[in-house]
Amino acid sequence: ITKTKSMFVSRALEKILSDREVKRSQHARLRTACQVALGEAPERQQPPHGTVIPPRANYIEADKYVLPFELACQSKSPRIVSTSLDCLQKLIAYGHITGNAPDSSAPGKRLIDRLVETICNCFQGPQTDEGVQLQIIKALLTAVTSPHIEIHEGTVLLTVRTCYNIYLASRNLINQTTAKATLTQMLNVIFTRMETQAVLEAREMEKERQRLRQHPSSIPGHLSATTTPSHSRDQNRSPSPVIRPSEQSSAPQVSGETTSLDGHLQTHGAEEDEPGASFRYCTSHAFYSATGLIGVSGHMILAWSFRLCVTQGAPTITRFSHILQKDAFLVFRTLCKLSMRPLADGPPDPKSHELRSKVVSLQLLLSVLQSAGPVFRTHDMFINAIKQYLCVALSKNGVSSVPEVFELSLAIFLTLLSHFKVHLKMQIEVFFREIFLTILETSSSSFEHKWMVIQTLTRICADAQCVVDIYVNYDCDLNAANIFERLVNDLSKIAQGRSGQELGMTPLQELSLRKKGLECLVSILKCMVEWSKDLYVNPNLQTNLGQERPAEGESADGKLPDNLATRRDSASSPDSVVSSGVQVSHPDHPVQYEVIKQQKEIIEHGIELFNKKPKRGIQYLQEQGMLGTTTEDIARFLHQEERLDTTQVGEFLGENARFNKEVMYCYVDQLDFCGRDFVSALRAFLEGFRLPGEAQKIDRLMEKFAARYLECNQGQTLFASADTAYVLAYSIIMLTTDLHSPQVKNKMTKEQYIKMNRGINDSKDLPEEYLSAIYDEIAGKKISMKESKEYTITPKSNKQSVANEKQRRLLYNMEMEQMAKTAKALMEAVSHAQAPFFSATHLEHVRPMFKLAWTPLLAAFSVGLQDCDDQDVASLCLEGIRCAIRIACIFHMQLERDAYVQALARFTLLTASSSITEMKQKNIDTIKTLITVAHTDGNYLGNSWHEILRCISQLELAQLIGTGVKTRYISGMVRDQEGAIKGFPPGGEEFMPLGLGQDRRQMAQIQESVGETSSQSVVVAVDRIFTGSTRLDGYAIVDFVRWLCAVSMDELASPHQPRMFSLQKIVEISYYNMNRIRLQWSRIWQVIGDHFNKVGCNPNEDVAIFAVDSLRQLSMKFLEKGELANFRFQKDFLRPFEHIMKKNRSPTIRDMVIRCVAQMVNSQAANIRSGWKNIFSVFHQAASDHDETIVELAFQTTGHIVSELHTFQEHFAAAIDSFQDAVKCLSEFVCNAAFPDTSMEAIRLIRHCARYVSDRPQALREYTSDDMNVAPGDRVWVRGWFPILFELSCIINRCKLDVRTRGLTVMFEIMKSYGHTFEKHWWHDLFRIIFRIFDNMKLPEQQTEVRHTRTLHLLVYSCQCFIDQYEVLLADILAQLQWCVQQDNEQLARSGINCLDNLVILNGEKFSQDVWDLTCACMLEIFQSTSPLALLTWRPAGQEDETGDCKHMVSALSAVRCTVFSFLYTIKLFSCLLIKCVVQLELIQTIDNIVFYPATSKKEDAENMAAAQGVEGSDPAQEQGMYRYLSPQHLFKLLDCLLQSHTFARDFNSNNEQRTALWRAGFKGKSKPNLLKQETSSLACSLRILFRMYSDPRLQHAWPDIQTRLLLVCSEALAYFITLTSESHREAWTSLLLLLLTRTLRLSDEKFKPHASCYYPHLCEMMQFDLIPELRAVLRRFFLRIGSVFQIASSEGELHCCL
Repeated sequence: ITKTKSMFVSRALEKILSDREVKRSQHARLRTACQVALGEAPERQQPPHGTVIPPRANYIEADKYVLPFELACQSKSPRIVSTSLDCLQKLIAYGHITGNAPDSSAPGKRLIDRLVETICNCFQGPQTDEGVQLQIIKALLTAVTSPHIEIHEGTVLLTVRTCYNIYLASRNLINQTTAKATLTQMLNVIFTRMETQAVLEAREMEKERQRLRQHPSSIPGHLSATTTPSHSRDQNRSPSPVIRPSEQSSAPQVSGETTSLDGHLQTHGAEEDEPGASFRYCTSHAFYSATGLIGVSGHMILAWSFRLCVTQGAPTITRFSHILQKDAFLVFRTLCKLSMRPLADGPPDPKSHELRSKVVSLQLLLSVLQSAGPVFRTHDMFINAIKQYLCVALSKNGVSSVPEVFELSLAIFLTLLSHFKVHLKMQIEVFFREIFLTILETSSSSFEHKWMVIQTLTRICADAQCVVDIYVNYDCDLNAANIFERLVNDLSKIAQGRSGQELGMTPLQELSLRKKGLECLVSILKCMVEWSKDLYVNPNLQTNLGQERPAEGESADGKLPDNLATRRDSASSPDSVVSSGVQVSHPDHPVQYEVIKQQKEIIEHGIELFNKKPKRGIQYLQEQGMLGTTTEDIARFLHQEERLDTTQVGEFLGENARFNKEVMYCYVDQLDFCGRDFVSALRAFLEGFRLPGEAQKIDRLMEKFAARYLECNQGQTLFASADTAYVLAYSIIMLTTDLHSPQVKNKMTKEQYIKMNRGINDSKDLPEEYLSAIYDEIAGKKISMKESKEYTITPKSNKQSVANEKQRRLLYNMEMEQMAKTAKALMEAVSHAQAPFFSATHLEHVRPMFKLAWTPLLAAFSVGLQDCDDQDVASLCLEGIRCAIRIACIFHMQLERDAYVQALARFTLLTASSSITEMKQKNIDTIKTLITVAHTDGNYLGNSWHEILRCISQLELAQLIGTGVKTRYISGMVRDQEGAIKGFPPGGEEFMPLGLGQDRRQMAQIQESVGETSSQSVVVAVDRIFTGSTRLDGYAIVDFVRWLCAVSMDELASPHQPRMFSLQKIVEISYYNMNRIRLQWSRIWQVIGDHFNKVGCNPNEDVAIFAVDSLRQLSMKFLEKGELANFRFQKDFLRPFEHIMKKNRSPTIRDMVIRCVAQMVNSQAANIRSGWKNIFSVFHQAASDHDETIVELAFQTTGHIVSELHTFQEHFAAAIDSFQDAVKCLSEFVCNAAFPDTSMEAIRLIRHCARYVSDRPQALREYTSDDMNVAPGDRVWVRGWFPILFELSCIINRCKLDVRTRGLTVMFEIMKSYGHTFEKHWWHDLFRIIFRIFDNMKLPEQQTEVRHTRTLHLLVYSCQCFIDQYEVLLADILAQLQWCVQQDNEQLARSGINCLDNLVILNGEKFSQDVWDLTCACMLEIFQSTSPLALLTWRPAGQEDETGDCKHMVSALSAVRCTVFSFLYTIKLFSCLLIKCVVQLELIQTIDNIVFYPATSKKEDAENMAAAQGVEGSDPAQEQGMYRYLSPQHLFKLLDCLLQSHTFARDFNSNNEQRTALWRAGFKGKSKPNLLKQETSSLACSLRILFRMYSDPRLQHAWPDIQTRLLLVCSEALAYFITLTSESHREAWTSLLLLLLTRTLRLSDEKFKPHASCYYPHLCEMMQFDLIPELRAVLRRFFLRIGSVFQIASSEGELHCCL
């Protein structure tokens, strides 16, 4: 002992000896001990300072020094005790006593344990001196906190218990407070030491591992106990599972002892704890029995003590890694047990020891949990202690009627939820389901309890991690309750204040509860917003400019990007470190949770259906794939699903249907009765369902049960057969009903029961002892369903009426007892269960959470805003709605978003049915909230913009009213409202129910009500929405604009006083957003432009003028930006002008549009690109107008563009895309018949346009645009020439004669001037244009000779000018000519034939054989189609062979009408026949002209006549016809046509009777009709062709055939001539005969012979006629030639002289 220590001891001993009390006889032993100690103190050898004397050397001396203090503490003198305690405290505090030496009086104990026990024994109950109490507290605190000594296990418990008892027993408030504070400090030290030790040990292990890694060769063969790696899953635990030797030496050997709190140790030998042994505290009813500490009143201060009961077994190592952990565990378990002490019956006394004990134990537990470190949070022993002790204690205290206990229980639960939820999944579910939510739901619970619960929920709901975890782990767990859903629904009901009066609350209490409910709901929504904040894009941040939706980062399958998929632990969530004992590495996949949630909903719905109708529920679950179809699956479902209604289960199993019986058999077969006695087996059978009431159903169930029981216990029962078990089971059920039913008055006795069961065992009796035991067991406990089902409390949906507060409290206490019973049973059932708790990290969880909760949330907020005028309630509701909108927006939940925005809009009173005069502050705040939502969530609002902009529109009207508006404006609105009330169709302002009057007082009231809507803050906020539209993303701005346009249409729909507020805003936002990227702007303008289309056509001219002027301003600004090549933005932007001009017929508006466009052209022409198309389209619409001013202004501007503006002269390439529109516009000006001068000038401008095309072909070739499929060379035609020529063709078809003539001329000049530049295939399109003109002429209303003639001339000239292009569409050309020839118009037919003549003569040299085939076929077709065959078949009316048409008409009409019809028909037929005759002649002449060239035949005839007259002929001209280009086949085809025509004419001329009939009918003038010219000309042409072929050396091989045919034709001709009787007819043949004879004479002698031989008879016959001299002269030469050739005349010389 050092000098200091000696000083403390000496003074203390001297002070004790000096006390008067010590001199008494009962203290003799104390005096002796003090004297001995004082006497030995100076004689002791002084060791070096700071060294520790070995225990063996200090053993006896230490015992002597302890004895005086021990005796002093046992004395009854407060002064002596205080002195002793003070000295001990100082020795411990200064480290002069370590107490590691063994106690000589108690083997196995240390001296320090004896000292602490001595200190604790100084407290003898309430009568203990108050100073002594303080000294005890001081000494014990020092013993626990001193770093110099170590006390563990029982000693620690003793110190805690002593302080605990002082707190309870002391009457001094200071001592109570000090004891309580000391307890708190002790616990803090105990648990802190444990955590610190674990940290230090972990550090040492880490250093050891690092050392081993650096020096691997130093690793021993096996690790010692101090370096054994830990197998624990907690990194903070000690790496060694055993107690270190140093710790074992310094700690008492408690494993073989039972330590009670009174300090008495009872040795049990060498027994030690088994691993995993549960430490149980046993209750002792003798507290301080050794000291007789019993209160004066006779009740015990503490009625029990706790003993550490240890199971016996083989010596093993404790599961604690350190003795400090065991200390903490024992203390914690002790506190849990203390908190479970039941309170006395009756109203609780705040000063009672029971209540104070419970309160302080809960407070201490709360402090321990709040300061818990990693070891406490993760060690399995502590987690199990929480489950087995603390949670069970809370299940009892959590329903306490004492507010303080209840509040502490809630605080402890909060701490558990915050720190230990990953371990307590099932316990937390019980707390929520059975206690907290039930208290909220039950109508009998007090306001105080509801208030405390909802305050607790407020704290829970403020933790985002906790809220999301609750949803993921319970609502998305098939086996858990829907905690989150139920919580939201309960809070919603409270927030709506529906049950305030029923609960007996005061209005103030009800309002407070409502506020708390709303606060919780808002907190939940804030948590969701906080959880998903990474998905939110603030439109007001500059970084968002130009961005699209944030969903762009999503992958193809719709998942969030990795950087947004998960979030870090919430800052408000303290449990960022999760236990390694629970699965926390489970991947967080929201889709899987959603699938589970859907399955859970299906199962719950199926259970709901089952509880109403079992078969329907089973069928539904099977259809949804949640239940198998086999009877085994259904039976297993009935066993495992505890939510099924037990009555319905019993009814289902008892049904007589085959399927039900099979299920029942499987259900019973799945029960295992092996080794069970009969009653317990019956209990197990009946605990799963309620027996049905029908006897037959019970019979079937009992029968199967009996069979199953005997099957499981074969040969092990007293039953002879299953019948015995069946009857006995029935009797037990009857006994249960008899003994436990309150309706049965006379209960069955045991003897009666035994008698009732006689002879049931195969006519024998069961043993009476057996039946007696059954009776006793049933009497002691009835057969019922299992406890978990029996105690399940369903939410109270029905509201019980309670007469007064006393009945309410009584009912509530009963419900509390039931709740406590249920909760305790469930808590004990799950105390050893392990359920994984997943800590959510994914952002997507918020979506299904909100989808689940949005309906009750909306109901709560809507009712709050609707019913309550409290400012706090309104603020909470608005904040909740705002958060809900944010969530719905973030996750693009359109239905939910629209619902909340509509609710918000409804409560602004701007669109509701309420009068605006009812507007209150909450409505003003709602307006501000709506504006805020628009400002902060604009990117996500979508269709909800409609409601917002609608309210803003009405807000502007309210502001006008609030600031004082003109009476006229208001009266117009009143009429609108009245119209709406009467049911008129909705106009512009029906949704603004002002309900305004005309008196000034009401006006003043209205202005006061809506005055705040005109405040500066509101006005600025509204403007900020529109100015902030530039920060909306590309999709949101389109939604914004679309609905702004819709609201604008509503405003403008009022027939009385349309408003243009939204229209003005549209113009503003167009200015603001014009600088967006073109892709976004084009989408915006697509909406705005369509709106301007409609507004510009508004019947109200003021509105239309405003729209057009706004368009002008926007267009001027937009055109200033210019446009690059090949873009179309200007075209889209200016399209509304075109639409307005097309649809609006108001002269004022049309004139304004023209002037606006003209202004744009004059000021921005250099910047216009694609906009020219719209400009010319506008002028095109104006060109057809009848207003001279509009037409003149439009034409002036058009002419200015085409002829004067630099755009077409210097920047032609920029206007190529609109060149076609310009030409089309000019064409429309030409076709306006009302202004002929304009028409002529427009044609001049079209010709001017042709000059542009001719001068700038390269620009057209280089222009690409949308003509990517057109070859560069063809772009000149497609973009340049074709539009011009096409529009000219339109002019020719549409206009009057003078304009059409001018158009035809210009078209002719263009083709003549620029045709040489046309490509060959362009002519294909050119002829198509010409044929289009021609096709137009074919229309019935267009058939005039002038048009046909001019068109044909154009066609022919085009053929003449461009011979090289003759093959282009030649077939079409011939078809058009053929059509012309076939018309019933002589001039048109002649023109067609002449054009065909010219076409072939001019181009025939270039014809190929195919072309000649086509040409000859065309002429053959014309011959056949124009042959006047009816001349031979026609008969006058009334004859038998009259025409079919006339026959039909005769049968259908009267005789008079038939006569008239016949006359008209005959006139028309004769006209057609005359034209055909003319065409035949023209065709014959055309063939002659084609083959021999025009006038050649006439010249030949003249020469033949002159030769016959003896005149010398001219030299034969060079052959110019197409003969040399025609093949024999072609010539024969033409010859066939001619001969066919000749034959027809000859037949007609020979039919004198037919000619007479035609002449009499009026055909062809005064003389009889004849076809002499056709007859002679066709034969003449045929002879020329034949003679030419006969003399053609190229056809020498065909001469025999030609000769044969020539002989035949000539013979027939001469024979026919001989038959002629008419002198005039023979005269017509003169030229023909001259031709025949002259050509024959020119033949060689060899060829002449067959001809002469053939013709000779006919020529001889001709001599009898009176022929003209020329013909006789030729005949003379012919006969002379015959004589010479056939050598029947004089010499050859004479013959030549004759010739």
